[in-house]
Amino acid sequence: MAELPPIGLLTPLDLSTVETVPESHVWPHPDESSEKIESAKMVSIPVVDFNDDNVLELIGKACEEWGMFQLINHGIPKTLTAETEEVVRCLFALPQSQKMKTLNVPGTVNGYCMARLTKHHDKMMWHEGFNVIGSPVDDFKKLWPSDYQRFCDIMEEYQLKMKALADKLISLIFKFLGISDEEMVKKLSYIDPATGKPHLALRLNSYPPCPEPSKVIGLAAHTDTSLFTMLHQTRREGLQILNEKEGWLPLAPRSDALIINIGDFLQIISNGRFSSIPHRVMIRETEKPTMSIAYFFHPPRHLYISPYCKPLSETPQTPIYKGVNVKEYFVIKAKNNANGIAALTI
Repeated sequence: MAELPPIGLLTPLDLSTVETVPESHVWPHPDESSEKIESAKMVSIPVVDFNDDNVLELIGKACEEWGMFQLINHGIPKTLTAETEEVVRCLFALPQSQKMKTLNVPGTVNGYCMARLTKHHDKMMWHEGFNVIGSPVDDFKKLWPSDYQRFCDIMEEYQLKMKALADKLISLIFKFLGISDEEMVKKLSYIDPATGKPHLALRLNSYPPCPEPSKVIGLAAHTDTSLFTMLHQTRREGLQILNEKEGWLPLAPRSDALIINIGDFLQIISNGRFSSIPHRVMIRETEKPTMSIAYFFHPPRHLYISPYCKPLSETPQTPIYKGVNVKEYFVIKAKNNANGIAALTI
């Protein structure tokens, strides 16, 4: 595999100006013809109504069988979602020269960026992103000097609403796994000791129109380095999951649902009971951009994560993964070509 420069030193290509796909962005798809891609049957993953009396069992079953589900009646106001979409749309509609003022460089976490997966591949992805870790005020001042506060308020309110929802979900998931509230407090703390504030992490994604969609990929196959991820999509097409028997399957998500997918840390904590499912984004659109907003829910980097094996179980469980510090896991995953779970398997 060709060696690329460090991710922070790569300059995003202005994809809105491209008339033909450059070689740097052409991905081989040896196992998939255009006809196969177009004819693939879309799959509907489980739909969980957050107001259902059996929500605990529904979430647990979906996590066990799919590692992913759609959540409806989740409580995120439609008006706030629409306003957040507007911010994202305005951000990516800015001229490339303007967005580059907030370029994510080594030593920073926020700002305009390419997919971090790029460092594991010798081809670029048809994608541009923007990280919002905590407050976006410094970057938004550069983008909208006279109107940044309005955009900041919307983005920060969206983060807090998603954080509140994530707190409720993790409590239900841990209850399903038999982990008590006391154990949950011991295992996970969502407050960053350095700042005293909850860890809030958004990734804003844009997949610009492409003149030759069959040649590119939006995001390469990966698993999420999180407890779970909550995804809002502005359009339905593109997201695919990997099925061991049937290969890549395109999803048919509901417009009123958040997609919740299990991340690596919950696979470790559940001792393999839940799976962090590989997924990718394919490009289908030639005329309009596709956007998504991903909220990554993961513990602060100082914590230690290990499998939870019920001590009083009638059938004693043996850990199948090594325990790991959260910060160390990011390093381990990077060194193992984005496959950290395999490196921890006992």
